[in-house]
Amino acid sequence: MPAILSVAEAVPPYEIKQEQAMEFSRELFSEKFYDIERLLKAFQNGQIEKRHFVKSMEWFKEDHSFEEKNNAYIESAVFLGVKAIENCLSNRIFLDREVDYEEIDAIFYISTTGLSTPSIEARIMNVLPFRTNTKRVPIWGLGCAGGAAGLSRAFEYCLAFPEAKVLVLSVELCGLTFQRNDLSKSNLIGTSLFADGAACVLVCGEKVEGLKKRAVPVIVNTQSTIMPASLDVMGWEIKNQGLFVVFSRDIPTIIENWLKPNVSKFLAENKVDLNQIEHFIAHPGGKKVIDAYLTSLELPATMTDISLDVLKNHGNMSSATIFYVLKRYMEMDVLPGAYGLCTALGPGFSSELLLVRWES
Repeated sequence: MPAILSVAEAVPPYEIKQEQAMEFSRELFSEKFYDIERLLKAFQNGQIEKRHFVKSMEWFKEDHSFEEKNNAYIESAVFLGVKAIENCLSNRIFLDREVDYEEIDAIFYISTTGLSTPSIEARIMNVLPFRTNTKRVPIWGLGCAGGAAGLSRAFEYCLAFPEAKVLVLSVELCGLTFQRNDLSKSNLIGTSLFADGAACVLVCGEKVEGLKKRAVPVIVNTQSTIMPASLDVMGWEIKNQGLFVVFSRDIPTIIENWLKPNVSKFLAENKVDLNQIEHFIAHPGGKKVIDAYLTSLELPATMTDISLDVLKNHGNMSSATIFYVLKRYMEMDVLPGAYGLCTALGPGFSSELLLVRWES
């Protein structure tokens, strides 16, 4: 079965503490909301301590056109994407040797926070010496579910081509979508939660040998699910000024009621019980989302410790966040035979699940 052999991050340069972000929002939103201090509790209750961005705090205090923000997206996405790929292919914690760019057969590029044609992976191929016939699969619009979905599509590619080496690259620059003049509660919550980040994963077919240095997660199966009549739960509203965040306050309740039946069906089809899952590799959409995972699946709280730690130090980086969580699991000494469940939720409203098993 296809296996995940390496994963690496590229952290943006500007670190912003949550206290700084809260004070910034107090100044911006205080005239709009009479109960601003109550609403600002979201910054504290979310358990985020710091986040990283491609622009400084001063940049966010000024108005920027959609064109200016999107140009910044292209420039920073290429820079961070190159760095994430370099780190992934040279990561000697996971790999027995560095992987040459010429060995890569396909690149899946995942993002929902900017637009680019030619797409970002094409621009990166003009910086790094990939083969000119490397296949390119840009995927846009899956939001927070995009990282898990990218792994699923890479899994299917490697099933078809068992000698393939595939990169799944996610770059999400949520900060560049910030709207100074959107005085809505959704924007306020997004300001307390979203961040920038990039990460790259190397997925290889079962006939690839001589790379892995330790036990790695093999992808057993995947499942994609969409909830009918739920288009307004999460996403972007695209206007002349750019991307405006859409959040439903019902997201935690939807997760509690909808996720377990999907997970139970998926695991049953693969003849695995939920109590066999030792590692819960969950996209940390926010503290309330993590709590909803625990309630829905009736998991012990310790199963989300790593997701919470990523949330605390990086915030919600949309599709890239689950790769940060995955990296921490892969750095652990996981015993062969242990099962893990990757899960992420996104616009649609949709769910992406991957069942993995560590093998030496």
